[in-house]
Amino acid sequence: MDDSGPFMPRVWSLALSTVVLGVLAGVSSGLLSLFLDVVERGFMGFVEGPGVPGPLGVQPLRRLLSVLAGGVVAAVVWWLLRNKARRVPSVAEAVKGAWMPVWQTVVHVLTQIFLVATGGSIGREVAPREAGAMLGGVWFRLTHRLGLRESDRPLLVAAAAGAGFAGIYISPLTGTLFGVEVLLASADLTTVAVCLGMSSVATLVGGSIKGFESYYEVGSQPFSRWAMLFALVAGPLSGALGAAFRRLTSWAESQQTTGRAILWQLPAVAAMTGLVATIVPQVMGNGRALAQAAMSLDSSSVSTAEGRSVWMLILLFLTFGVWKAICTVFTIRAGAAGGTLTPSIALGAVLGAILALACSLFLPGIPFWQAAVIGAAATLAASQQAPLMALFMLFEVCHLPAPALMPLALAVALSAAVSRVLLNRWRSTAAVQ
Repeated sequence: MDDSGPFMPRVWSLALSTVVLGVLAGVSSGLLSLFLDVVERGFMGFVEGPGVPGPLGVQPLRRLLSVLAGGVVAAVVWWLLRNKARRVPSVAEAVKGAWMPVWQTVVHVLTQIFLVATGGSIGREVAPREAGAMLGGVWFRLTHRLGLRESDRPLLVAAAAGAGFAGIYISPLTGTLFGVEVLLASADLTTVAVCLGMSSVATLVGGSIKGFESYYEVGSQPFSRWAMLFALVAGPLSGALGAAFRRLTSWAESQQTTGRAILWQLPAVAAMTGLVATIVPQVMGNGRALAQAAMSLDSSSVSTAEGRSVWMLILLFLTFGVWKAICTVFTIRAGAAGGTLTPSIALGAVLGAILALACSLFLPGIPFWQAAVIGAAATLAASQQAPLMALFMLFEVCHLPAPALMPLALAVALSAAVSRVLLNRWRSTAAVQ
């Protein structure tokens, strides 16, 4: 088959598409970040950042009213979108050929960011991916005569979705691997080049709008052999946690409210989240505040604490994690659109911190932030069933040094293996029943 199209060779068409869609996805992600800031400032009077990961200093009543208002507005918008407008397909469906209607997708994306910014307990990473996928589809429809093949459409849509992710989290490798590992399941030279190039451009553009600082603040201690030993324990346990969380969220998605009931169910869950947040503000939003709390745990102060104090910290983090999981699962079940990626990171970070706290009672351990990061990467790998993406996401969003790859990779590998066994067993049991 001839590689040339009517106007230019295919390779140049792909190169042009990579640059243009990278810029568009980066601008889209940067604007979504600014929109998040505007909503947070308007509803709760703070702007999220590495040093202020959540509304911890906001008055309890204001937290409750914010998340309740967000739930009410989101419920009305999503009911209208799902019942009075053209359906917005998922990114996976768009890669397979479904058309993402422009204005409906824009409203759908902004509503996701709005709900998270007001305190709704759900991830926001789906929004920039959907925006990127929509831009990829529009670009291909307008420019396919440049020399692109029909088979290039899934590639451009998937790469643009990953670029949207990269532009908002400043993580080019993660965006690349989302397109390659999750959406396309293909790693040929063309796929990798387009995904990597597009995500890199989007990261540059998105970071120029919002900034290039790390998403989570972590310590600077070097990773040692203790981290490898910790990974041997944390990996399998994180695999079990991630698999369980994936099963719960899959159930919530399969039973998700789409009809008129969303008008009361989503506000009701938002009210529940708000009431919990009056005491535990870390349950609000996408999980950044909870993960940061685990990654900011001070090893020196804990090491001098009495055993009773350590057990109290363990109980505290366990309570935070349970409530975060409950609020997220019920938010999805009540009809919210969004992701589970950053909530998975939060739950994994909590697990890592709990394990490190328990170890500190008996043995010298690793810095708590390292334990939290290892738990986060391993749990994310299990919940998303994407080990490479999970590994490099924590590496990028925490700005980790190269030696961190060793314990993270070991924990991710063990977690992926355990989660795959558990998920297959649960599927077999469900099929028999």
